[in-house]
Amino acid sequence: MSLPLADIPRTPEGRVASPCINICKMHDATGLCRGCARTITEIAGWSQAGDDERIRILALLPERRTLLRTHGVTEASQPAG
Repeated sequence: MSLPLADIPRTPEGRVASPCINICKMHDATGLCRGCARTITEIAGWSQAGDDERIRILALLPERRTLLRTHGVTEASQPAG
């Protein structure tokens, strides 16, 4: 899955922005953050990740949000916009 470049949120510095919504609690059954749907490894490595890696991770999030919702997680973030 690819994301349209125009739809990718950016920081003021032009980097791909974090999907964090400050609901930082891991869901045990899926291993995903209840807020942003990233793994703990992805969260920990975000600041060092290049934009290509960040975009790759962002592309995975819609499917992961769906997975979290099937587990009853209602906090799963939606894309900005």
